[in-house]
Amino acid sequence: MNNSIALKSILTKEIQRFMRIWVQTLVPPAITISLYFIIFGSLIGSRIGDMGGIDYMSFIIPGLIMMSVITNSYANVASSFFSAKWQNNIEEMLVAPVPNWVIVAGYVGGGMCRGILVGLIVTLVSLFFVDIQLHNVWIVIATVTLTAAIFSLAGLINAIFAGTFDDISIIPTFILTPLTYLGGVFYSISLLPEFWQGVSQVNPIVYMVNAFRYGFLGVTDISLTIAFAVMTFFIVTLFTIAMVLISKGIGLRS
Repeated sequence: MNNSIALKSILTKEIQRFMRIWVQTLVPPAITISLYFIIFGSLIGSRIGDMGGIDYMSFIIPGLIMMSVITNSYANVASSFFSAKWQNNIEEMLVAPVPNWVIVAGYVGGGMCRGILVGLIVTLVSLFFVDIQLHNVWIVIATVTLTAAIFSLAGLINAIFAGTFDDISIIPTFILTPLTYLGGVFYSISLLPEFWQGVSQVNPIVYMVNAFRYGFLGVTDISLTIAFAVMTFFIVTLFTIAMVLISKGIGLRS
């Protein structure tokens, strides 16, 4: 009972945190993705034509939605958990009679809520540009949920190791952004030379984008079984790492 109360408290705090400043957390992604739709979809897409027999605008929409989910899930937990660590609030949680998994689940749940909410907003914005038809709604729900969990956990680990606020931006800038742009958001990896197709398969975001695109359009460059296996692997691995770090107090106890 106490664990459920603690989990609810952390989760509620995290949701209220990003909803209180919704102009900063929810509106900018919608504006940014709208620009992607206009530039890459309407202007450039009209010159590209089809992508594997699918209208280019329709092709990139799942990738753009997934990109917004990834960045917002990650950013929410990274900034929130580091702020708690910087203000020494996290030490109160560590000494409280609350299991570490509750702390992890609370922060990750908050990141997932923001990521999925932003993804929903971007989906609604995309309706102004193209008609969306879901091929498999359960694949869409499963993929977006797993992806939001993965990058919320990654943001938590980033925050644990971060020593300053500048450290929060290093991973998104030099790792997350390149992986996202090279993750098949704007193109099908089947168009790449064989060598670069092999290289692309090392990028975990490729699996998430393709599974999500299958849910929308019914097309994918990657086996769905492999895609969900990769996502499950990352969730288990990152959750284990987060639990070990918090249990040992690495980067948390002064």
